[in-house]
Amino acid sequence: MSHYTANLRDIEFCLYDLLGREKVLGTSIYSEIDRETASGMLEEMKRLCENDLAASFIDGDRIGTDFNKATGDVKLPESFKKSYRAYMDQEWWRIDAPVEIGGTKIPASVRWAIAEMVLGSNPAVHIYASGTSFAQVAYYLGNEQQKKIAKLMVDKDWGATMQLTEPDAGSDVGAGRSKAVEQADGTWHITGTKRFITSGDSDLNENIIHYVLARREGGGPGTKGLSLFLVPKFMFDFETGALGKRNGVYVTNVEHKMGLNVSSTCEVNLGEKEPAVGFLLGDVHEGIKQMFKVIEFARMMVGTKAIATLSAGYLQALAYAKVRVQGGDMKVMNDKASPRVTIIHHPDVRRSLMVQKSYSEGMRALVLYTASIQDEIELAQAAGDQDRIKKMEALNDLLLPIVKGFGSERSWTLLGTESLQTFGGSGFTQDWPLEQYVRDAKIDTLYEGTTAIQGLDFFFRKVIKDGGATLGLLGKEIQAFAESGGAHAQEKEALLKALGDLNAMVGVLVGHAMASQEDSAEIYKVGLSTSRVLMTVGDIITSWLLLRQADIASDKLVGATGRDADFYTGKIASAKFFIANVLPHITADRKIIEATGSSIMEIPESAF
Repeated sequence: MSHYTANLRDIEFCLYDLLGREKVLGTSIYSEIDRETASGMLEEMKRLCENDLAASFIDGDRIGTDFNKATGDVKLPESFKKSYRAYMDQEWWRIDAPVEIGGTKIPASVRWAIAEMVLGSNPAVHIYASGTSFAQVAYYLGNEQQKKIAKLMVDKDWGATMQLTEPDAGSDVGAGRSKAVEQADGTWHITGTKRFITSGDSDLNENIIHYVLARREGGGPGTKGLSLFLVPKFMFDFETGALGKRNGVYVTNVEHKMGLNVSSTCEVNLGEKEPAVGFLLGDVHEGIKQMFKVIEFARMMVGTKAIATLSAGYLQALAYAKVRVQGGDMKVMNDKASPRVTIIHHPDVRRSLMVQKSYSEGMRALVLYTASIQDEIELAQAAGDQDRIKKMEALNDLLLPIVKGFGSERSWTLLGTESLQTFGGSGFTQDWPLEQYVRDAKIDTLYEGTTAIQGLDFFFRKVIKDGGATLGLLGKEIQAFAESGGAHAQEKEALLKALGDLNAMVGVLVGHAMASQEDSAEIYKVGLSTSRVLMTVGDIITSWLLLRQADIASDKLVGATGRDADFYTGKIASAKFFIANVLPHITADRKIIEATGSSIMEIPESAF
């Protein structure tokens, strides 16, 4: 039996009932994908994920990677390669490839709905299959020669990596030491060592194109001195793709990790054995700007992966709670002769399940809402509406650290404290997939920028940098909904109060940031609270989306019967539960932020 069950009913509710995606399907640049086609794609992906992709999930963890240190080559389990091939052979890669070289244009909202199922069933399949997504960067930002590389990446199923991190640099990308020296033929020789490189090598693809950040000879310090180079594992003929000699980029170690073991996380050395030949992307030295095209996709993927895993964990816990018999009903717990009941009858188990349900469904809505903004960006670009492009891009930028930071942090925490806990001691064993979910999901809070980095990015780059305009516009939209009355008026009042608390928190941090211009130590107060604000914003947006769903469900519940009625009843219940149990903490967080000083920064290290 598959470990994975896709919640397609809720995915489609989000896409069509909540976000109204049928209004863009079959129109403009999405003219070839109408609702019927999109629903067919989702249904087919559900079948593929629950069977072919999920089949190697456990093998990938237990067998992991096989690294040959002498050659620098990595081999993967045969069962996993079979899952990967099932995904690629059915041509799902087309939804990520540039349309000009064989891709299929679909709305981002449908694309990320599909991705949720892949990432929930076997996340490493999605990660290894990212070569076509990387090809977009080479195609749209590259010169004519690099457009040919992009086409070869698509046509020949070449892999790709993103190489930023270095052993001594970590998240401080601008401190990287990798160097690039231009050659007479226009190529560059790259030297340096990169660490924590996802998909650094495998036997899935005949070639890999490494996207490497390096500092060109004469390049200045920090991120502004970095350029982005395409460095192939094997050199090749640009017309036919025929492979030539081995290039000087070698894996020197594969990390032994806590989870996600089939995904090769590698240390990579460039230029030690022989020159590592690279091609400057687009003939311009704009490395960090170009790489952020990849980073933004990766952060969306990480948040989606985490939330997809929480959904899988919740559905596993729910199924277990319905069959695990233990204890009597609490109403007659002193009657030892009373019938034993399944644990879903116990109050705290129900509380736990509703926490999981409300967060997994609310954060799914967060992912798809963000993806719907990406739909709007593409439609505005097609229409040449520059004002709307700017507005929607700012909103997308604001939401990405929430999807990644908030989504990964909440999912990892809930998988361990609620989903696994539902199983009791059985959850701690490998008899059930929860312990693997927990291990696999922890990385989501770490890579592509830790939660603390997401909080700093959110506050300084997404709020302060535009004067709070985008957060203010989103806040006004949430406020208008909260003041709309009608169904769930009490819950909307609670949302309005939480929004007021958030505005006060942001105001306090802005005040500290301004004060730091006179007293630099004031900035510590901001750093102590940005993660708390990020979580607060995530909880408020999730509340808003859950309540919107509840309003829709209330209307649809009239006349509904059977499973439909149960589905809508569950929607209303989860929204009410979330508002009652999560939002009150925001008032407490406001008081904590208002009282936060910087004394902790004055404590000597030896006192810790």
